[in-house]
Amino acid sequence: MTELAERLARRTLALVDVPSESRNEAAIVEAIGSSVPAAFDSVDQDDSCLAYLPATRRPDVPLVLLAGHVDTVPIAGNVPGHREGDTIVGRGAADMKAGVAVMQELMADAAAGALSTEVDVGFLFFGREEVSTDEGALVPLLERRPELAAADLAIMLEPTANALEVGCLGNLVAAVHVEGVAAHSARPWLGDNAIHRAITALASIADLPVRDVEIDGLVFREVVSVTRIEGGVAANVVPDRVEATVNLRYAPNHTPRDAESRIRELLGHHAVEVSIVSNAPPGPVAVRDPLVERLRRAGDLEVRPKQAWTPVAEFAQADIPAVNFGPGDPQYAHRDDERVEVAALVRSYEVLRSYLAGGHAAGDVGA
Repeated sequence: MTELAERLARRTLALVDVPSESRNEAAIVEAIGSSVPAAFDSVDQDDSCLAYLPATRRPDVPLVLLAGHVDTVPIAGNVPGHREGDTIVGRGAADMKAGVAVMQELMADAAAGALSTEVDVGFLFFGREEVSTDEGALVPLLERRPELAAADLAIMLEPTANALEVGCLGNLVAAVHVEGVAAHSARPWLGDNAIHRAITALASIADLPVRDVEIDGLVFREVVSVTRIEGGVAANVVPDRVEATVNLRYAPNHTPRDAESRIRELLGHHAVEVSIVSNAPPGPVAVRDPLVERLRRAGDLEVRPKQAWTPVAEFAQADIPAVNFGPGDPQYAHRDDERVEVAALVRSYEVLRSYLAGGHAAGDVGA
């Protein structure tokens, strides 16, 4: 294993070993903040956020932000992490402490003057990404720091298995309430079975085919799923109420209002009550942006649609083009055996260093 690979592996494992479930990020924010090189000016250290820009910003030079969330989904016996050969295993290894480790390595390079290029680079670390967007820390950060909102591109080091994933799906969550009339299950005709009514109402969603939406040659897949259902009080009682959760993932060519209309259209004619719990907008496809094309060329990257929601949508709200590119493999995100390959860490680092260092061939950098 090269010296670079060993450093990246150690950085990732050290981050995994700091518990940082959403809303409890103080320890990892402190750990990251204590390791930031003095060459960077701290722009913000508040509300589970760390933001850094170069001490001297060059006029008329694009600003690229590398961004990563520091929180994870709940721990499931997988912290502290461990190494299995050339693999780091533990909560957050894929999503997305691997990406944060790559950011730390690049910060060290930048502080040493190794990234003096055609762009300036800043670094954002933020919490509460794995919970509702209503609680997210990124949007308030961008609102209170206009120098960050002036960025020309943001690269989220989300797990993409080192592909360039553009855009992201919108994420709507709706609560469906079905009312009935309670009765003895021996005389159900005296009541109105809310579960039976819910089956009828939700069947249209269960049978709904995937809807493919092509944008700039990339196919996003719109899907609707019933993700939770609860009802009934006893084995011998016809239930009078059912509550279900419905999740719609929708393509970047649709607005949040479009998504709400679609959910109500799918369920409205069944005389059920639909309330919107949350609705995170999609992220636009920034594949035509010149800075994005430079990134693609830096590693000859495969370009794919992001079949999930990520904070690229929140950057878009601040008029910052954004894409996803990171070392984690999405298939391991949130799993109890979450992991990342050290080779993937090296690949992600080399591509980004090539991009930020002015076009050196990926693979020619790092010791």
